[in-house]
Amino acid sequence: MKTLETLLNGVPVREIHGDATVSIQHIQFDSRKIGPGDLFVAQRGVSVDGHAFVEKAVAAGAVAVVCEELPEQRREGVTYVLTADSSEALGLLADNYWDHPSRQLKLVGVTGTNGKTTTATLLYELVRLAGEKAGLLSTVCNYVGEEKIPSTHTTPDALAIQALLRRMVDAGCRYCFMEASSHSIHQKRIAGLDFDGAIFSNITHDHLDYHKTFRAYIEAKKAFFDRLPAHAFALTNVDDKNGRVMLQNTVAHRYTYSCRTMADFNARIVEKRLDGTLLRIDGVEVWTKFTGDFNAYNILAVYAAAVLLGFPKEKVLSYVSSLIPVAGRFETLLSPQGVMVVVDYAHTPDALENVLSTIQGLKGRNNRVITVVGAGGDRDRTKRPEMAEVACRYSDRVILTSDNPRSEEPEEIIRDMQAGVREEWRTKVTEIVERKTAIGTAIAGADPGDIILVAGKGHEDYQEVKGVKHHFDDKEVVREFFSGC
Repeated sequence: MKTLETLLNGVPVREIHGDATVSIQHIQFDSRKIGPGDLFVAQRGVSVDGHAFVEKAVAAGAVAVVCEELPEQRREGVTYVLTADSSEALGLLADNYWDHPSRQLKLVGVTGTNGKTTTATLLYELVRLAGEKAGLLSTVCNYVGEEKIPSTHTTPDALAIQALLRRMVDAGCRYCFMEASSHSIHQKRIAGLDFDGAIFSNITHDHLDYHKTFRAYIEAKKAFFDRLPAHAFALTNVDDKNGRVMLQNTVAHRYTYSCRTMADFNARIVEKRLDGTLLRIDGVEVWTKFTGDFNAYNILAVYAAAVLLGFPKEKVLSYVSSLIPVAGRFETLLSPQGVMVVVDYAHTPDALENVLSTIQGLKGRNNRVITVVGAGGDRDRTKRPEMAEVACRYSDRVILTSDNPRSEEPEEIIRDMQAGVREEWRTKVTEIVERKTAIGTAIAGADPGDIILVAGKGHEDYQEVKGVKHHFDDKEVVREFFSGC
C-alpha cells in the first residue's frame, strides 16, 4: 500500500482537491474492478470515456480519482487529481506502484507493421540460450522466465505491463523483450517504462481504421523513438523508406541495419531453401532455420540488438543458428503425399506478399501455389481488396474465406476482398465462407509438390464470430485433413 502522494511522484498534476496523503490499495481504470481504498483513473478511450464512470467508481469505494476533467459534484472524503493526460498518468502511477520494475531490467521494445512477434520472441530465446533469465510480452504469449501466461493483446494495458515486469524482476529476470504496437504507443500504454532499446522493423498498410491516415500511423511509431531515454539504443531498418524517420528526433544512440545497403549491421542472403536460409551477417556465414527475405531482416535485427545489449558477436551468431521459427510464422507441414502447407499469420498486404513471393521463389517449376486467405472483421476495410489482389498475383489458385469476422458478416468481408480481383483472375478464385471447408478443399485439390498457404491466423487457436471465440486452429485442421488423405 502506498500513499496517493507517493504514487503521484513524476505525474504532471494541475490541481489536487482533497487529501494527498490518503493510502491507496490498488489502481484501476475499469470502474467495475474498483474496491474499497482504490484509485480510479478516468481515461478517455476510443469508444468509452472513463469520466462517465467516476461516480460509479466512488460509490464502489474509490478514495481518489485521477481525471482530465473535474466532476461538477465532488464527494466529501474523496481526493480528486486533475491532470492533462490520464492515460499517460496511468502508466506513471503504475510504475510508482510497482516500484519501477523496468529500471531493474534491460527492456527492449519492437515496433513495426510486420516482424514484431518474431523479433521479440527470438531475442527472448537468444538471451535464454546465453544462460540469462528473460521475460517476453508478445502477441502469441507472455513469459515470465519459463512461466507461460496467455496474452490477449499485442501490448497489454499499462497496469498489466507493470505488474508483469514486477513479476519478471521478482523471478530473477534481467531482460525483457516486448512488442510495442501503434495502438499502445498512441494510447500511452507504454508510459512510465524505461526502455534500454527500441527496434523498428518496417511500416506498411495496416490499422488505418484506427489511425485514419498513413502519416498518423507513422507518427505513432515515431513517437516511441522520440521518447526514448539517452542511455537507450534506437535500431532501425534503413531499407524501409520510413526507417530513418524514426531516428530524426530521438536522443537515444542511433544504429541502422540493412540487407541492401551500407549500415551499422548488414546481412546478405547466400542461399535459400524451404528448410532455411544461409546468411552472411557482418561478413560471417550462418545457416538459419528461417525461410524468406523478410526473415533475413528479423534475424539481422535480433543479431544487432543482441550485440548492442553487450553479447559477444561470435556467441550471438552461434545462438542465431540454433533459433527456431515462432509458432504460426511460416510454419510448414508436409502431407504423406508430398503436399506442403505453410501456415502464416500474414494479415496485411505487405506481409502476404512477403510470404507468397518467398513461396514462389522456392516452389518447383511445374508445381502450383494455392492460397487460402480472408480478412478480419471490424478492422481496416481498405486493405481487404489489396489482400485479394496480392493473393491472386502470386497464386495459381485462391480461396477467399473467413478469418475472424467478429461482428461483421463474413460474406460482406469476402465481397470487399473481391474488389481486388481483376477480371482475368476470376476463374482461379473461389469463395468458401467456412474456413475449415476452404482448407480441406485446398488440400484435396493439391498435387504432390504443390504449396498451400493458409494465411491470416497463424498462431491463433480460435475464430471470433459475433463476439464469441470458438476453438479453431489452422494447423490442427491441416493435420486432420492430412490424416484423412
